[in-house]
Amino acid sequence: MSNMTPDPLTHPVMDRVRQSLGRTAPRVNPPIPPEIEEHVVRLVHSDIGLSELFIKRASEMKMLVEAVGVEQLLTRLTDFLKEHGIKRIMLSDTPIILKLNIVEHLRQAGLDAKQWADMTADETYDFDCGVTEVDYAVAETGTVAIRHGPHHGRLLSLVPFVHVAIVEPRLMVADLIDLFAALKRDGTGSGTTLISGPSKTADIEMNTVTGVHGPNIVKAFVLS
Repeated sequence: MSNMTPDPLTHPVMDRVRQSLGRTAPRVNPPIPPEIEEHVVRLVHSDIGLSELFIKRASEMKMLVEAVGVEQLLTRLTDFLKEHGIKRIMLSDTPIILKLNIVEHLRQAGLDAKQWADMTADETYDFDCGVTEVDYAVAETGTVAIRHGPHHGRLLSLVPFVHVAIVEPRLMVADLIDLFAALKRDGTGSGTTLISGPSKTADIEMNTVTGVHGPNIVKAFVLS
């Protein structure tokens, strides 16, 4: 059996489209897409307060967002976890979490905290919350983007009922144009997850339910 990828230009669906247009073969010189002026496609510019806009847009998407100083993060994170009755927390092996020794701090506060490196995939289903850093935050849409890899598995932000994201201002980008440019430059890791508030699912009657296919609560601490 051949493993070659079919040529999309010779696909039966494309043949039918071509026939409906009165063509018998692909164009030798396909038309070049028009250049669209940047001020037309961009609604957000990098010279405005991206952190403030991100907080506003993320809040509109039902994400719980709080601006905190680095020195306040440990206290506010612990308070948030206890306020929501969270007892078991898994954390990514990422710079801020390691530098602040958040795992040990949470353990001293009486919580069961574990680093990603010390976990198996099956264990993740026994934890109430995942705490991670993010690679980018999109101001225009209130979205956080996480590139996954050995130190930051995707289950951290997809499996538990609660996801806490730590956002650095330097990682803010204006819009999706800048986000995908950054992903092209930096790579997507083993996969990239975009998170815009809690998981939302709607049935055929458009009744929205949160937390069915992902976290029911998403909290973002935006560092200042």
